[in-house]
Amino acid sequence: MRKTDPQAAATPTIQVIERMFALIDVLASREDAVSLKEISEKTGLHPSTTHRILNDLATGRFVDRPEAGSYRLGMRLLELGNLVKARLNVRDAALAPMRELHKQIQQPVNLSVRQGDEIVYVERAYSERSGMQVVRAIGGRAPLHLTSTGKLFLAADDAQRVRAYATRTGLAGHTKNSITQLPVLERELAKARQYGIARDNEELELGVRCMAAGIYDDQARLVAGLSISAPADRLDESWLSKLQGTANEISTALGHKASAQRMAA
Repeated sequence: MRKTDPQAAATPTIQVIERMFALIDVLASREDAVSLKEISEKTGLHPSTTHRILNDLATGRFVDRPEAGSYRLGMRLLELGNLVKARLNVRDAALAPMRELHKQIQQPVNLSVRQGDEIVYVERAYSERSGMQVVRAIGGRAPLHLTSTGKLFLAADDAQRVRAYATRTGLAGHTKNSITQLPVLERELAKARQYGIARDNEELELGVRCMAAGIYDDQARLVAGLSISAPADRLDESWLSKLQGTANEISTALGHKASAQRMAA
């Protein structure tokens, strides 16, 4: 009489899916191909059950078999991952958290991205109750070295790129507080790298101060900056933790896995 694998009996769909996920997790934990025996041992599944599910996954290109008896993640997962990534939009991910942050602090919250030597404001959450006129509308631009978010992007560049930026732009200033000397800018960028936040101390507009935290994608690349703008005498340092928490929330939505938090000065 033919022996049957007790785990090969009909199983509920949810249990089958759980086993598929367990197998994929084992393959994801290793860069190289994994043997059938090791996969079976790590998941606790019978070898024949493991073999059957892996073969089904291979048919759908979710798993590859580089050689007999070994398996690795397949290209279909990469294709699906790229599709999800392409659909992730930083503005869409940021809008609800930005509005919630604005509700807490009642000051304008700005989302900006880098384009060349400038930042571009792509979204803003604000209300008339903030008591501050919004000068730069969505689509507005500003030099990197005069803005809190712009400094985050400059801080992500190496020293040579920062010097090249200074040469191209001449570090022109807008106010008496503007940083127009490269050594001063370099010290400011060093603080931004150390603490993960940057500030604008009435450097773009007199009477307005800002603080910014970075937003990162699944490759840990800085893709945007989230900033709070307020009248110079109203900027509250207690907002900083809320700002960083909101930026981290948006980064997580974009697939970023945050490392240990840096303490801001």
